[in-house]
Amino acid sequence: MPGSERYTKYEKARIIGARALQIAAGAPVLIKTDKIDPIDIAIEEFEKGVIPITVKREK
Repeated sequence: MPGSERYTKYEKARIIGARALQIAAGAPVLIKTDKIDPIDIAIEEFEKGVIPITVKREK
């Protein structure tokens, strides 16, 4: 996973789900891919570290 930040499985699922919804609604895809399914595209974007979504945590 790129970067030093680690996500819980719940944060990862939420990020990928939110991004897949954006892609399904017509948002531009941020990587070059042959995949068509928004979830598959969001997973690939997550793995490459290009999803523009952040997680705020309480300290």
